[in-house]
Amino acid sequence: MKGNEAVAEAAIRAGADGYFGYPITPQSEILEYLMEAKPHERTGMVVLQAESEVAAINMVYGGAACGKKVMTSSSSPGISLKQEGITYIAGAELPCLIVNVVRGGPGLGTIQPAQSDYFQATKGGGHGDYHLIVLAPSSVQEMADFVELSFELAFKYRNPVMMLSDGAIGQMMEKVWLKPQKERSKTVPEWATTGKPPTRERVIITSLDLDPHRQEKFNEKLVSKYNEIREKEVRFEELSCEDAEYIFVAYGTSARVCMKAIQLARAQGIKAGLLRPITLFPFPSKRLNELSGRARMMVSVEMSAGQMVEDVMLSVNGRIPVYHFGRMGGIVTTPEEVVDFLKSKI
Repeated sequence: MKGNEAVAEAAIRAGADGYFGYPITPQSEILEYLMEAKPHERTGMVVLQAESEVAAINMVYGGAACGKKVMTSSSSPGISLKQEGITYIAGAELPCLIVNVVRGGPGLGTIQPAQSDYFQATKGGGHGDYHLIVLAPSSVQEMADFVELSFELAFKYRNPVMMLSDGAIGQMMEKVWLKPQKERSKTVPEWATTGKPPTRERVIITSLDLDPHRQEKFNEKLVSKYNEIREKEVRFEELSCEDAEYIFVAYGTSARVCMKAIQLARAQGIKAGLLRPITLFPFPSKRLNELSGRARMMVSVEMSAGQMVEDVMLSVNGRIPVYHFGRMGGIVTTPEEVVDFLKSKI
């Protein structure tokens, strides 16, 4: 399946209640697949093409407020349009899944793959003090697997989760194992707005509080939650780091490139390894700091002008040199280019 198709089918099988989206290249297959699959006949899942990205994210807000397992997807400019809704959802502490199949920018840019939405995803692309949990798949299999994981994390922490993919992984085809169909949940969270029974007080979901002292207390609560996520939910993969003197840090398509670059480097006697962040927030800072105690250098490989490299530098805290290598405009770098850059810095 294509990566985009895998996301769509995995959402149905994960027991999602609703998808609200709008077409944009290179993620349109998610919406197209869901429309063609007619999940309302299989599970009762609602699939709706909204009139705009703004409408789609606010439908997600409404569905999430009802305690439903809801999601949306888009590509870079479309995610930009959703930012106000995303910050509302974060401020209302609602769970949902947002899939970004990244393309090059800024502006309309190109329809080719890129990783230049890293800052937007991990630093809070909207206003205010908030974070998304951000997962970075590097294969079609992970595009499928991370759907259910995203919903689990979203409901565990009452927080929106973003899958930060890219146009290459969204469009490529690979073998994929899909989990069996799950039933849609019939349980309703106690915080959901489902109509007030006489047995409890009414539930109000909002991100607005005009009292500054209450707002500060709420922000402190969010900070505490994000710190718990940083402590408990860091995910990463290491390849050939046991004896590595030079470590690539890369996610998504760039990580796939670096897997081959490691082989080429080691064939030339260069002990290279890879740390692949699976969660971009929370970032594996602690592990990178540990590895900097025995490595000579790190190279952040990205399809951007250099964004994740700042988090790598902060993690290493000046212990060893950190460099950025990347291509832009939708160009996917080659393993040979990565190795040549590494050799130029040794």
